[in-house]
Amino acid sequence: MDTALSRNWQRAVVTGGAGFVGSHLCTELLARGTAVICIDDFSTGRPENISALRDHPAFTVVEANVTEPVHLDAEPDLVLHFASPASPADYLKLPLHTLETGSLGTRNMLALARANGARFLLASTSEVYGDPQQHPQSEDYWGNVNPVGPRSVYDEAKRFGEALTTAEAGTHGTDTGIVRLFNTYGPRMRGHDGRAVPTFIRQALAGDPLTVTGDGCQTRSLCYVDDTVRGILAAAGSDLRGPVNLGSPAEISMLELARLIIELTESRSSVRFIDRPTDDPAVRCPDITLARGKLQWEPRVPPRDGLARTIAWFRERQAP
Repeated sequence: MDTALSRNWQRAVVTGGAGFVGSHLCTELLARGTAVICIDDFSTGRPENISALRDHPAFTVVEANVTEPVHLDAEPDLVLHFASPASPADYLKLPLHTLETGSLGTRNMLALARANGARFLLASTSEVYGDPQQHPQSEDYWGNVNPVGPRSVYDEAKRFGEALTTAEAGTHGTDTGIVRLFNTYGPRMRGHDGRAVPTFIRQALAGDPLTVTGDGCQTRSLCYVDDTVRGILAAAGSDLRGPVNLGSPAEISMLELARLIIELTESRSSVRFIDRPTDDPAVRCPDITLARGKLQWEPRVPPRDGLARTIAWFRERQAP
């Protein structure tokens, strides 16, 4: 049984609740009987991601920027801080907002959790490992990050958020946890957000060449969003401070991924190689020993199944 079931949340705040992962979190929390306050400034989150939830009596939307103090009428017992531009297309366009969300936003949400005696969970990222020299990456690895490179606004925002969360727990005794999410994919991703899975699916469905960067040998680990959400709520329901890796330990190269998506979409698209971005990691794969041991969690959805579901969702959005 998932340790998430060991706590019964009455009311949860989900920042970035209209985003990709955040909207799936809102949906699952409501299904588990938890009232949800979704906070989003819609800078990258999309109203359509939560449109099906708006009539739910236990769902509230607060349009606000978490870099400013947020005042709520209700008292949460769980705060999930998932607000942040997360795709390269977004954080490269919104560098200062990304840094402020990871710093000021984290501080404000920690203060909200402390004031209400709530459990706080920070969404961090595998990007804290940078271009790793350890493989697979375990939580005790400090990373290899360029602090002034183009990706630094996202990497360092998350690294600072982790430091702030750790200091908050040590100083005030706030009940905190940190999850490091590896590449998550699934329905509600945006086709133009710059990440490999939605980019390849969009290109394959349009019959365009799939743009693989470099020689395509760089690897990622892909975790279907339902599995990621299950892991997040398991971490929230535990007393684990973390950080804890949540991701699939099965690697796939970008060239293999492109060919698999061409196969699953039955596309006639070809592969076109383009320049690799600056500081693009050569490998990315989590060691999930901690999650398996402390949370009894590991991914369940095979890549082919998860990609087929994601492709079906994209096809539906293309239908007239």
